[in-house]
Amino acid sequence: MTIDPRAMWIRFETYHDVTYFTPESRAATDALGCKGGWMGYFGMRAAPLGAASPELITAVFYNFHPDRVARAIPDAWEIASPEDFLRTRLSGVDGALRRMLPPEVLEGEQLAEAAALLRTAAEHAPIAGRPLAAANAALEWPAEPHLALWHATTRLRESRGDGHVAALVAAGLDPCETLVMFGADRGLDAGYLQVARGWSAREWERAQARLVDRGLLTEGGEPTAEGAALRAWVEERTDAGAAVPWLAIGREATERVAELLTPIALRIAERNEAMAVNPLGLSPVAELSGLMAERAG
Repeated sequence: MTIDPRAMWIRFETYHDVTYFTPESRAATDALGCKGGWMGYFGMRAAPLGAASPELITAVFYNFHPDRVARAIPDAWEIASPEDFLRTRLSGVDGALRRMLPPEVLEGEQLAEAAALLRTAAEHAPIAGRPLAAANAALEWPAEPHLALWHATTRLRESRGDGHVAALVAAGLDPCETLVMFGADRGLDAGYLQVARGWSAREWERAQARLVDRGLLTEGGEPTAEGAALRAWVEERTDAGAAVPWLAIGREATERVAELLTPIALRIAERNEAMAVNPLGLSPVAELSGLMAERAG
């Protein structure tokens, strides 16, 4: 097996994605006193940074409209402390995983082995210049294997995400332009992406116009050859930065992680209704099924 950082991302991202939008997560933040799902999301995801300002959260999350963040932060820190949000985040994750995975998987040797291997990989995930990765790396490891596995996936995905933001900045794509280009490249519904991240129709149109002026989009909204090349460059740089943990643990351990995590992630993908539509452009059931078929072949 050649180490493929994107294929590994599909596996650990699917496990991580029980975090913010499942019924268990929403119930936990509602009980904390959050006013709406976005306050819960920003509070839980930003909590490792401490009581961060809306400006800092907007900067590190990158593609959200500043007004969307400002409607939740700093009010969230008046409702509960970052430490409370961290406890709530873990509680929601625990509830979602217990619903989606049967006891024999949660308490099984394979999940425990996957947690141990992925912890080693996550401890090699780069944090320099990666604020969300560094903030999550400073947190204590949960004792239970299914939660330790989740924490490892979170450290890996935030490290990858921070690297992706660095690539976008280097490519000269601002937050709204990033979404426009991503949607055009992946054939995603522009209206969904726009609303999901809080941009107005006018702001979206202006971003499209800037990309047309740069020769990255056609007048019809399709990526030009130059635009497709730039998108490919961003993904290549993201993958290159995200390869570090797998290179550190080596091919044999990476293959074992893939073998152990794929069926677990597929079980979650089949049960996580929050992943049915997502702004990542990820189709986890189809992609994980394909990865399992590849390994079987």
